[in-house]
Amino acid sequence: MTFRLAAYPGGRVEHGEDPFEAVIREVAEETGCDGVVERLLGVDSRVIPAADRLPALPGLPGLPEHQNVGIFYQVRITGGRLRPEPNGETAESVWTAIPDVAGLRRSSLVDVGLALVQALPATGHVNPVPVGGLIQH
Repeated sequence: MTFRLAAYPGGRVEHGEDPFEAVIREVAEETGCDGVVERLLGVDSRVIPAADRLPALPGLPGLPEHQNVGIFYQVRITGGRLRPEPNGETAESVWTAIPDVAGLRRSSLVDVGLALVQALPATGHVNPVPVGGLIQH
């Protein structure tokens, strides 16, 4: 049985940092595990209207739309020990079988990653995945 993290590690690429190196750093920071990138899965780009970014504050003047660009990699875990993120942003880290992920409360970005893993498109592009609320990181 193949297991993957239910909530994929993610974060920001620091200024001057290579995205390839950023994914390894984020995996280590958020899970305690070491890993190596096996392949690029794809890139997701979406524009999030201002009203969808902060629905509790409709019509907030001057709030811009936001473009989110996500780079998805397949990473093989090579060592370390699964643990929660030390700063508390990740309360719990667990291994979850891919078929069980659909039943979890998750960010829509996890669904983008799952679509890429399942399709493995040669172009790295899948049809848009519905957001269904805020994109949570």
